[in-house]
Amino acid sequence: MWRLGLVTSALAALTAGQTFTFTIGSPVASQDGRSKLAAFVFRTEGCADPAKATVDATAEGLIQGTRKSVALKLTALSTPGVYAVYPTWGSDGDWVVSLHGTCAAASAGALIPVGPGGFNRAASKFFPRAATKQELEAALQNLSQRRRQ
Repeated sequence: MWRLGLVTSALAALTAGQTFTFTIGSPVASQDGRSKLAAFVFRTEGCADPAKATVDATAEGLIQGTRKSVALKLTALSTPGVYAVYPTWGSDGDWVVSLHGTCAAASAGALIPVGPGGFNRAASKFFPRAATKQELEAALQNLSQRRRQ
């Protein structure tokens, strides 16, 4: 009985030390056939019960100098806490997908630049909160400048 208590305490300490965040990957990484046409997939990390996490997403675009926002419908995949993001925002302009999620009292956010070649993992930014409007605007401007170079 003492060992069970020790193991339970150790697991609780490890779980408490984890930070709620997102991990992004290519659609192939999910090993779920439904994600084949997705722009990318992501997994929630650091949530004791991934099925209880809530996540929303928007595609924020800059098309010939005009801002556009598209609410995205996330598709939950067969593994709890894994979602596919489909490119419903169109092919014109520069786009950043903004993710925001909560798990219990924890919060996470991410900005994922998406271009004609797919999502840009290296330029993605992750936060322990929702991204601010300023961070989103900066990500769009950086993407737009890189594409023009």
